[in-house]
Amino acid sequence: MNRLRLLADVHISPLTVEALRSQGYDIVRTTDSLSATAADAEILALARVEGKVVLTQDLDFSMLVALSNYGLPSLITLRLSSAKPDVVVQRLLAVLPIVETELTEGSAITINDDLVRVRKLPIQRSDI
Repeated sequence: MNRLRLLADVHISPLTVEALRSQGYDIVRTTDSLSATAADAEILALARVEGKVVLTQDLDFSMLVALSNYGLPSLITLRLSSAKPDVVVQRLLAVLPIVETELTEGSAITINDDLVRVRKLPIQRSDI
């Protein structure tokens, strides 16, 4: 079982969530605890309280995390050329074990097709 606890926002396919769960990840969708129209700030607050990492394709989360000045929750933003669940799962399974420590300590991570960017939280104004 992996140590990471993930909270997938509504833009992440239920098929992706199920595939990650089948690989031992503790992952739930935001709609399991919040309404489908919950504000991004509510999702971040839930993740912070529950000790989960937010998994999203929504770029608004990055700005909110940067402006919040909090060290947690960690954030994974997907910027992949395909949102197909099998492509997303394959990339996440390749990257998550490598960035687990950073996510546990508080980081904003952007995953592209061929690049992973890690920014330690809280993000300093000079880093923006």
